[in-house]
Amino acid sequence: MKIRNKPALKSALALTAVVMFSGCNAVANPEVNASDKNNSTQLKAEALDNALLYSDECITEREVVQAQKMWGDGIVRIGSVYSNDGDYSKEAADFIQDMYGYDLSSVLFKPTLASNDQFRSSFDAALSYFVGGNDAYEEDKGFAIAPYTNVKFDNVGIINNSCRMAVAMGNYFFTDTSGGETKVEYTFAYVKDSEGDLRIVAHQSSLPYNPSEN
Repeated sequence: MKIRNKPALKSALALTAVVMFSGCNAVANPEVNASDKNNSTQLKAEALDNALLYSDECITEREVVQAQKMWGDGIVRIGSVYSNDGDYSKEAADFIQDMYGYDLSSVLFKPTLASNDQFRSSFDAALSYFVGGNDAYEEDKGFAIAPYTNVKFDNVGIINNSCRMAVAMGNYFFTDTSGGETKVEYTFAYVKDSEGDLRIVAHQSSLPYNPSEN
């Protein structure tokens, strides 16, 4: 077992003890009805599942910055694979699996260049945004296959005082193959999974307000 799995295992064992102790109390109290017992059991099971999915270690600012670099490198890598006639769809799928928490919980994803289907709540919808090719999302041209040669994050701030979730806000800059740079505003929220990796559970980005367009 990997060392970084221990925090999740510790939480799971603690919750198991709570479940066992509560179960004994329920037997001793005949006035608790069946509905209450079922609800209590379901809540405890959900808590145990969460303990196995998430780390109980706090998220640091350094980890957020590292995760941002990984995200930027991943966008560049998808574009590079596309430019070299590789399997860019698989590269993007692996990127989403590694960087986003679609297998952990709901993900709130509002990408920059989406207007008809603004919010991408599923893995397939996110994949379509990054590489296109999905008839259900005809507006998608494939953001990551533009392609880009560099992505730079400039954080206005990182809030991690809730320990189990960190939120970063700022501008990121995308450099295209001709050297042009596009500034985009972002807000990312991260959780830490049981492997100790940060996963995005909320991502909102948009182009800066331009008064000349009004």
